[in-house]
Amino acid sequence: MAAAHLPGLRRIVAPNPGPMTGHGTNSWLVDHPGGTAVIDPGSDHPAHLEAILAAGGGRITHILLTHTHRDHLTGARPLGRMTGAPVCGFRHSAVASFTPDIALDDGSVVAGLTALHTPGHATDHLCFLTAEGIVFTGDHIMGWSTTMVPPAPDGSVRQFLDGLERISALAPSLLLPAHGAPISTPETCISALIAHRLSREDRILAALRQGPATLDDMMRRVYRAIPASLHRAAELNLLAHLEKLRDDGRAMHDHAVWRADAAHGDSPPPREPARPAP
Repeated sequence: MAAAHLPGLRRIVAPNPGPMTGHGTNSWLVDHPGGTAVIDPGSDHPAHLEAILAAGGGRITHILLTHTHRDHLTGARPLGRMTGAPVCGFRHSAVASFTPDIALDDGSVVAGLTALHTPGHATDHLCFLTAEGIVFTGDHIMGWSTTMVPPAPDGSVRQFLDGLERISALAPSLLLPAHGAPISTPETCISALIAHRLSREDRILAALRQGPATLDDMMRRVYRAIPASLHRAAELNLLAHLEKLRDDGRAMHDHAVWRADAAHGDSPPPREPARPAP
């Protein structure tokens, strides 16, 4: 099911392409009985905001943020001033200088969309569920690449996996990400993402069993060839996985040196069930 063929939905891609954003941030316009909601206004580029305004037909009632990374946030306040629409985001913003006009919690409903708190990529990350079973996934699930998961306090691999399982449990009909194309096979996509993360974890643990290592050592063992533009993201991803292995009792960290825990290295703990969907 293509988003272009769904009534009441429009996508406008922000002019902010790059190594972490693909072709740019998808700004989704979602019609509801009272008007139109905008999910992730993205860039504050004037032409992009004017395109959103034109597509909204003068009926923009709410501006929703999946999270407060710059490629999603910077257009929010300018669009709010242009339309008078409140900016809605997770109650506990990850950006100290930003407070949403309408604070959302897990399960909040605004403009007919149910907010789902899905931390992992960002502590304040929300997905939005429609009554028809469509999920706007923000950066939790992307249509062009896997998601960068940073270490604590900004992210968590465990929470990211829990979020994937929670979305899967909803049996969504379509996933509409903030970057890349719509995903018409949600279960296949989510299963592949979970398998990718667990495979990456196994690879990191195998590298750790080669002997004690600093983060730089582990980068050389795990990422033998990576573009310079992605090096920092890969390093953060690696550290987030190492933190999960440590929290699971499968790795130890002391004075900047990581070691496999010989007593527990082969026994991942049982996964806790994801939170039930509202």
